[in-house]
Amino acid sequence: MLGLPRHRTTSAGTMAGARSVDWPFVAAYGLAYTGLWMALLPPILEGLAMRVRAIAPAHAADGLSLVIVAGALVALLGNPFFGRLSDRTASRHGMRRPWLVGGALGGMAGLAVVAWAATLPQLLLGWCLTQLAYNAQLAALAAIMSDQVPASRRGTVAGMVNLSLPLGMVGGTFLVQALSYSPSAIFLVPAGMALACALALARVLRDRRLAPARRPRYDWRGFFGSFWINPLRFPDFAWAWSSRFLLYAGIAVLMTYQEFYLIHQLRCAPGGVPRVIFLSTLVQSSAVALFSVLAGKLSDALGRRKAFVFGTALVYALALLAIAFAVSYRGFFAGMAVTGMAQGAYLAADLALVNDVLPERDTHAARNLGIFNIANVLPQLLMPAVAPAILSASGGSYVALFAVAALLVALGALAIVPVRGVR
Repeated sequence: MLGLPRHRTTSAGTMAGARSVDWPFVAAYGLAYTGLWMALLPPILEGLAMRVRAIAPAHAADGLSLVIVAGALVALLGNPFFGRLSDRTASRHGMRRPWLVGGALGGMAGLAVVAWAATLPQLLLGWCLTQLAYNAQLAALAAIMSDQVPASRRGTVAGMVNLSLPLGMVGGTFLVQALSYSPSAIFLVPAGMALACALALARVLRDRRLAPARRPRYDWRGFFGSFWINPLRFPDFAWAWSSRFLLYAGIAVLMTYQEFYLIHQLRCAPGGVPRVIFLSTLVQSSAVALFSVLAGKLSDALGRRKAFVFGTALVYALALLAIAFAVSYRGFFAGMAVTGMAQGAYLAADLALVNDVLPERDTHAARNLGIFNIANVLPQLLMPAVAPAILSASGGSYVALFAVAALLVALGALAIVPVRGVR
């Protein structure tokens, strides 16, 4: 289908990560992540709020929560499900490549529906399709780390890959600002770039290939097993999952409610919000980029992961408190810079840690990383559902909302302490 050379595919019986990875692969891998985040994150930060305000201005906050929660639920189920399918894909193009490219194509179709939606149900449908497709791509991308990268280089590669998050956020929010005159272009231009980056990685990827005779049986038990790993059998994985979940609870609040926070607490005019979010994203993302690379390399050099994860989660919690009590743009931007520093260092060390303690790597890497990705997605489902209650109980106080988020992140720091399989 893709016309890709078959000699680039390795046997599933031999882990590709046994050999050293080269920089062209790392660059293509990072670009594929960058394209995905460029297409997926700006809608959460700005694009969906803009579309909801245009379609249902009288119910913008409730409409945005509905769309975000529904999309997060789809992502919650889709990532481990497609991870399980990737683990048993016996295509001549490999185990990961079909989902890598197919997810990018489906995501572009979903964003087209979002861009042209005339009603809230149409917007909801488009965003759910977008989340489903991009989470199929994300499941393949996550498994490639386990497939291709040896343990001694996971921190470094994770740090480089984490550059994709700030690059995608800055690039995507810049495009939203630059293309604000065209609702269609805001969504479709980043989606086209995501597809091009996915194709570039598909071209250089030496994918694993599974012989049809070795494909695991898939039944109802296997389907439900796509969403569960026994925490008693794999406690290190369970604690790492809990830490990531609690950190992303704070991230979900900051990403989802940043626009309303700026309008209601800092009194930013709605027309000026895209520019302020672009600047805050640029500040935060620059810090993420710098500290993810530094922390990834340093955690490899020291052979330690837990200290980075614990310390940076605490710093992120303090930064959320600083944002909560900010009374000026200067305080807000300072808080965003510190969240970027902490997030970059945390994710580089934590991604390496998770791959170090990953259960059943040879047979269920994509499925298990898909289950781990639930920790990233579930807060996007829960926090928009919980946040309106916090705001209502506190009289619309974003100080209270961000303080609760900071508490959850601090608990995430403590959750990493019981992990025993890595230092």
